Amino acid sequence: MLLSTFQKELIEAGCDEAGRGCLAGPVYAAAVIFPSDYSNPLLNDSKQLSEKKRMALRPIIEQEALAFAVASVSAAEIDQINILNASYLAMHRALDQLSTKADFIIVDGNRFKTYHQVPHTCIVKGDGKYLSIAAASILAKTYRDEYMDGIALDFPQYDWLSNKGYPTIKHRNAVLAYGSCIHHRKTFKITEPQLKLF
Repeated sequence: MLLSTFQKELIEAGCDEAGRGCLAGPVYAAAVIFPSDYSNPLLNDSKQLSEKKRMALRPIIEQEALAFAVASVSAAEIDQINILNASYLAMHRALDQLSTKADFIIVDGNRFKTYHQVPHTCIVKGDGKYLSIAAASILAKTYRDEYMDGIALDFPQYDWLSNKGYPTIKHRNAVLAYGSCIHHRKTFKITEPQLKLF
């Protein structure tokens, strides 16, 4: 069972991102504030849930959260400021959009750029420990997947409906064969897939 909050005194938002390791598309992030006594046994790290379960949980999260927001940073912006800074920026943009402002932030991972002097704590594998981070991971993942499904229709050669922009062997081979497109991150190196068996 995931924990409701890291601390009880301040209004707490959980943050997470999706798409950091992709070759194409934006990086997405979400911020979620739940009531301090919130409970939902179905919530978990988005990577541990099927697409069907993530999509079923999304409207529940949006209905039961005190506040939530989803934001993105484009591939062009990622190329300008690098993916680490883009991940921070996406989370900051999500926090900016919250209808209730956070007084404390918990973030999945081990690094974060301070947001307007609001205290924060980084939690490794936090999306499997705290409900708000798990919810943020689900929102970021589902909104990003929908975006990638949309642009996949115009670029079927990259198989984004299946890989969502991640560097699968098929995706890397497609970039090597057809070149990159406007949605690819130009600063991400495309290496030839290693198909040798060891």
